[in-house]
Amino acid sequence: MNKTTGRFDCITIIGAGLIGSSLARAIGRAKAGSPLILADADETVLAEAKSLGLADIYETDVREAVALADLVVLAVPVGAMASVTANMAPGIKAGAVVTDVGSVKASVIKAVAPLLPEGVHLIPGHPVAGTEKSGPSAGFASLFDDRWVILTPPEGADTGALEGLSAFWTGLGANVDIMTPEHHDLVLAITSHVPHLIAYNIVGTASDLEEVTRSEVIKYSAGGFRDFTRIAASDPTMWRDVFLNNKDAVLEMLGRFSEDLTALQRAIRWGDGDALFELFTRTRGIRRRIIDAGQDDAGADFGRPHED
Repeated sequence: MNKTTGRFDCITIIGAGLIGSSLARAIGRAKAGSPLILADADETVLAEAKSLGLADIYETDVREAVALADLVVLAVPVGAMASVTANMAPGIKAGAVVTDVGSVKASVIKAVAPLLPEGVHLIPGHPVAGTEKSGPSAGFASLFDDRWVILTPPEGADTGALEGLSAFWTGLGANVDIMTPEHHDLVLAITSHVPHLIAYNIVGTASDLEEVTRSEVIKYSAGGFRDFTRIAASDPTMWRDVFLNNKDAVLEMLGRFSEDLTALQRAIRWGDGDALFELFTRTRGIRRRIIDAGQDDAGADFGRPHED
């Protein structure tokens, strides 16, 4: 590992889904490591990845896959982290850096750290990027360009490993931030997890309405509902594991959300237009700041292409 350039001599990615396959493409584009090894327990998924030429070596056995690795990236659902780590641990060499791409951090450290051999450096990470698509064909090299990657080193983590992993992500085009696992989980609960839960819920509610048929829900879906369905199309396994593993932070944020929703109901019931206007003006400003920060497209209709 070169701490300055973030280049690793050998990288193993475990999991060939959207994030894992995008990471493989980004590593290839940046020439950030060689050989690149891609592992997945699903032979069909691995065959698809191989047909796309995403790596140098392909493995179904994670213990074999990590034997040469200087960097191991766990790109599997949060609920599978412990079992995958237990299987690979006997094969991993001293001095290797282990990271992940999950959107929950405290539970990953609790599950993974005790299973790693002495001398292996755990630096959990979370690239805040993705789409509702899944599988090797859904990935693309630019997924992490100008996106944030949050690293959450546990107490006493090796500083050289942290520096090297930071440089690695920077070399792939990402921005890197560092925070505690607990703070990460609280921040992501409100910026990602609760919005997904709301999307799943509102789409489910629309589907269950007896007074409105499902065909009408689909036929007359306006922009707001349509974009909820995009979020609600995200991978069910991944999001099930997110909510089960970040339940404390999610429940805390849901409590805050419920209180604010009650206040909004009250404003509508009593015709308090000033309160509604103040809220809508404030939230519109937040949208503007997200665009100004380069985290979304300013184009009309969320940047969707339209013919002239």
